[in-house]
Amino acid sequence: MATPDDVHAAAAAVLAGLGDDRREAFALRLDRWWDDLLDGLAGVYPHPERVARSLVTLAATAYADRPADLHRLDQRRLLAPDWLQQPGMFGYACYTERFGDDLAGLGERLDYLEELGVTYLHLMPLLQPREGDNDGGYAVQDYRSVRPDLGTMDDLRDLATTLRGRGISLVVDLVLNHVAREHEWAVKARAGDPAYRDYFHVHEDRTLPDAFEQTLPEVFPDFAPGSFTFDEELGAWVWTTFNSWQWDLNWGNPEVLLEFADIILALANVGVEVLRLDAIAFLWKRLGTSCQNQPEVHAITQVLRSVARLAAPALVFKAEAIVGPRDLVQYLGTGHHAGRVSDLAYHNSLMVQVWSMLATRDTVLARHALASLPAAPSTGTWIAYVRCHDDIGWAIDDGDAAAVGLNGHDHRRFLADWYAGEFPGSWADGLVFQANPETGDRRISGTAAALVGLDTDRTGGLARLFLAHAIVAGWGGVPVVWSGDELGQPNDPDWADEPGHGDDNRWAHRPRLDEARAAERHDLRTVPGKVFTGLAHLARVRAGLPQLHASAPSRVLLDTDPGVLATVRAHASGPMVGLYNVTGEPRPFPLHRLAEAGLTAPHDALGGHPVTAGSDGVVWLPAYAAWWVVDAPG
Repeated sequence: MATPDDVHAAAAAVLAGLGDDRREAFALRLDRWWDDLLDGLAGVYPHPERVARSLVTLAATAYADRPADLHRLDQRRLLAPDWLQQPGMFGYACYTERFGDDLAGLGERLDYLEELGVTYLHLMPLLQPREGDNDGGYAVQDYRSVRPDLGTMDDLRDLATTLRGRGISLVVDLVLNHVAREHEWAVKARAGDPAYRDYFHVHEDRTLPDAFEQTLPEVFPDFAPGSFTFDEELGAWVWTTFNSWQWDLNWGNPEVLLEFADIILALANVGVEVLRLDAIAFLWKRLGTSCQNQPEVHAITQVLRSVARLAAPALVFKAEAIVGPRDLVQYLGTGHHAGRVSDLAYHNSLMVQVWSMLATRDTVLARHALASLPAAPSTGTWIAYVRCHDDIGWAIDDGDAAAVGLNGHDHRRFLADWYAGEFPGSWADGLVFQANPETGDRRISGTAAALVGLDTDRTGGLARLFLAHAIVAGWGGVPVVWSGDELGQPNDPDWADEPGHGDDNRWAHRPRLDEARAAERHDLRTVPGKVFTGLAHLARVRAGLPQLHASAPSRVLLDTDPGVLATVRAHASGPMVGLYNVTGEPRPFPLHRLAEAGLTAPHDALGGHPVTAGSDGVVWLPAYAAWWVVDAPG
């Protein structure tokens, strides 16, 4: 059994060529995070000390190889552990080839991002995927190479360095649940290597797959039904949650953990600052469950996070867990794992409730659902977003719906119909994705402009688009804008024409950046100019409001006018009240509620005007108004 002294000695041997100060820094980190590392391993593997020693050796090797400028970044991040929570964080997400053709071309567009206020840039999957259909890059063939059409790993390192110099943190996807069938590990498994067969969930017959599928939901029922695939070369059934060519990994095998720890450290040393842990909820398989959100998922994340803290503490983790509202907060760390797992997590529930409020012109369900969420740890940070690269699944909790007199199934069906443009009076222009007649599940694809009805109702669409982004930007955390939404781009009419895209209408809301629209971004007479200027304004105002530090939670007021969402943020610098009218008519809000929140001279920071009431003490919010109310500057 490896003791802490043994592990320190093993690390010291690796670091023998470094100076005293560098060796001491690693030793101090090891003292700090050893217990977290061992604790996480003990929750998954029978011999945690043995695995811990191997992980520490990997971390020490990466630490010794880490470039000097990244060591300095580590020091800065350790001195400012809340850097992600600062209100100046403002995100943008895009496919490299659809924004700047390749990594070098993207680097030439950074002025555009700075104009928007971007400090956090998420580049969608850019590691080498399988050829042909690859789930938008999420079927990775090689974690140590960049797609050749985008550039090389050196190009990625150069871009990360340039971004860092401009104060922009690079975010990259890391697919943890599965690899492409063409990945070297899968190739060796098919060749009969027993060590690599154990990297996957391989079953000689259908006995266990049939048992598991009794409780497994289908992710892509239209084009990838079931969760297991018989592979002729393998001569067995292999677990494939997403597609037949995406093989789920066996995280019960510690060798898989060691492989990914090494990959994570290598990406950190390239200069990646945030790793989006894709499909993390699916890592652990347990018979009789949905095989999502199992306790071991959080233990594994704690292990990987501890390893990263040893070698590259500037690196943070973002959990891509699109799960039910009650399961969300666990990915930021609660209970035993508080402060030990992911630094960021997607606030999927907020996104769904924003779209629900806009469709119903009512906030009652959203108020109840958002107020009912468990409190997030003060060190955790939400990713808030209007939409992302994926479809929108209507994650309305049946209990939340029932609590406000709604039927969850019926409300989900209504939202799908509304955003598909099929409900009478709808202004939306979305596309139905993955309809499941057995469950009634109908997800929706579409750009933000399409979903708010910008083409059919320009004035209302612009107002709804700004309102939706103001709600997520005013919630706290890191708001992220999806590429093209800052210009009000519609769905791509030619989405199905590109090879491999024809069966996946999510490509309709992943358009290439429209150069003509981008050229109009400063012209307020145009739609792109209005949208771009509006979102850049959100970023600028956010950056100047300490109340939007992510450690201050947003509390929802439950007893406001049904058309008004009101949120209160209590921060040492003073309170902030977010007031959002989700209807097309003026709605009332009592002025005294602002005084109750602690405001003495209420002032809308977004609009730059005082907040006043008539003789009846009522403030009237204009149609689709978004106000961030703080005390007027002295």
